[in-house]
Amino acid sequence: MCIRDRVSTQSTWDYRMGISRDSRHKRRATGGRMPIHKKKRKYEMARQPSMTKMGSKMIKLVRGRGGNLKYRALRIDFGNYCWGSEKIARKAKILDVVYNASNNELVRTKTIVKNCIVQIDATP
Repeated sequence: MCIRDRVSTQSTWDYRMGISRDSRHKRRATGGRMPIHKKKRKYEMARQPSMTKMGSKMIKLVRGRGGNLKYRALRIDFGNYCWGSEKIARKAKILDVVYNASNNELVRTKTIVKNCIVQIDATP
């Protein structure tokens, strides 16, 4: 097996594996490289972000560990918001995504993520 075959096989293998949440790919605190001594495990698996958009409610069920279900929102139009001045929390309609500190493209595409600033309907 020549070097060219080994490199192409390795890149194809990495492409098929998917996203993982392991720390074996990181370096030591001293800066040295860690030897990889085991394969990726199912419990280290991560998934693609849901990138929730504004629109009529669309939810996808995702199977978790132990057969538990997670509810992944693909589109959503209502949320639970609280008013600090009124000291209440109510279900309110989301009108627009106004600001996102992490990425301006998420504002342009109206993607709802954690810590984004949204405009909601004023009637609680």
